[in-house]
Amino acid sequence: MTQLLLLLMALLVLGHVPTGRSEFKRCWNGQGACRAYCTKYETYMHLCSDASLCCLPYGLKPVKTEKV
Repeated sequence: MTQLLLLLMALLVLGHVPTGRSEFKRCWNGQGACRAYCTKYETYMHLCSDASLCCLPYGLKPVKTEKV
């Protein structure tokens, strides 16, 4: 019975540990990064699926095209 209780506690604790990949989420076809804040060398493009900002370096920002 104590082993079952220990197993349940371990599973409960492991369920609250964030994954190691959460810091490296990518966006904008893999060229941007999902972060809480963009650096001064990046621009905000859209929101990622976890409501963080999709930050894209200024050199990769798509050029606006005019509709004719």
